[in-house]
Amino acid sequence: MDQQIKIYNTLTRKKEAFKPLNPPYVGMYVCGPTVYSYVHLGNCRTFTVFDIVYRYLSFLGYKVRYVRNITDVGHLESDADEGEDKIAKKAKLENLEPMEIVQRYTLDFRAVMGRLNNLSPSIEPTATGHIMEQIKMIQELLNKGLAYEANGSVYFDVSKYNEQNHYGKLSGRKIDELMAGQRSLDGQEEKRNNVDFALWKKASPEHIMRWESPWSTGFPGWHLECSVMSSKYLGEQFDIHGGGMDLQFPHHECEIAQGVGTYDKEPVQYWMHSNMLTINGQRMGKSVGNAILPNELFAGNHELLSQAYSPMTLRFFMLQTHYRSTMDLSNDALKAAERGYKKMINGLKVAKSLEYVEDASVETDEKLNKQILSIIHSIYRGMNDDLNTAVALAGMFNLLKKINSIYTGSVPSAKLDKETFRQMQETYIRFVEEVFGLVEEKPENLDLLIDTVIEEYQNAKETKNYERVDAIRAEFKKIGIVLKDMKGKVDWAYDEV
Repeated sequence: MDQQIKIYNTLTRKKEAFKPLNPPYVGMYVCGPTVYSYVHLGNCRTFTVFDIVYRYLSFLGYKVRYVRNITDVGHLESDADEGEDKIAKKAKLENLEPMEIVQRYTLDFRAVMGRLNNLSPSIEPTATGHIMEQIKMIQELLNKGLAYEANGSVYFDVSKYNEQNHYGKLSGRKIDELMAGQRSLDGQEEKRNNVDFALWKKASPEHIMRWESPWSTGFPGWHLECSVMSSKYLGEQFDIHGGGMDLQFPHHECEIAQGVGTYDKEPVQYWMHSNMLTINGQRMGKSVGNAILPNELFAGNHELLSQAYSPMTLRFFMLQTHYRSTMDLSNDALKAAERGYKKMINGLKVAKSLEYVEDASVETDEKLNKQILSIIHSIYRGMNDDLNTAVALAGMFNLLKKINSIYTGSVPSAKLDKETFRQMQETYIRFVEEVFGLVEEKPENLDLLIDTVIEEYQNAKETKNYERVDAIRAEFKKIGIVLKDMKGKVDWAYDEV
């Protein structure tokens, strides 16, 4: 099976063959949440995208170290160098310690990731746990003349950096335009240029999150933490850096400048960015005011929702669109995803139940074998083409048609080579569970309950109590389950209608 992956690199704006620095080891860093409020669905899309990247690379045999940070200091309201710290502001509003806010929303974030079946990262470092390392990197940039101190704060000197480098190459911003568009600097302005960004900020008297440094009592800049933690755990250069496209500028642009400035080399081989989740054509976000929280979706408790949607329905919904494309949320789209998810999970139950039955009287169908192998290749091709889950999903449903034809008996399993049968079964099961990360959602003890009622259903059929047969089928239908009268047995499936 061809396992050569191509990844769209935001830095070069083209798809590139994925060649890790030190195969089979892969280092991947993803910007995690700023934990001052509940994680919303837009955030969930980004983290689910990179969960799929993590899963697929691991599925192919790579040894992935996945680092995803927790931002618990330094992220100011303006997403730049002005305003209050988002966590400190929330702490003041609720009369709590900042770390109480951090703990509450970190736990919420992890709980939501768990419900979506996103795997935990290998390392989940925090900004506050790496203050000393941040101070050390700032000192290195000062020593190289790429940073300057002003009134106890330290700023990265973008103009100085740009003498030999290119600030703006990731986002496509032009430094001359950024400089020309800056506001006039008055005597109170600490920065030499508006495009310079904070590495360390001197804390005002009312600022409650503060640490000692050689320059002042203060706190690190937002961009610095990711450069420090990625280099500490993945090295001066690593393979993949991911995040939402809204982080390209200034956050990831600043990370590149800090990495190149400190280590004299590009910090990242492949920059990957997921696109936005929109609702009614608008970007979903806290700042826009139209954010739907995951728990609101799972409970159906939001004015824009017509019903509740399960975590796996949401996960399947996200798989249906390529990660670099905008995804628009609607009730119709979620209902379609719910049907698709149930169809895929029904297929998982069927695939696991299939057994190869040898039959010398049945002739091998070479055309069918080739069709199935071609479908399997199409699934891998989709994933290898910049992790295109939409294409891979389409291939999976094509594969499911072949699986169902054997399950219903319309095609004897002996028409397949044993190896083709094994590949068909294994590909479907492993992609659903290991790559797509979908799990069956069912009430506790559902199997025991269903088995008991199916036994009654069979008795009713045998005694020709058709009124009871219809009543049992109707009751199952109410809870989204359909009974299937098979040759010699009764089976069940989730209702896909």
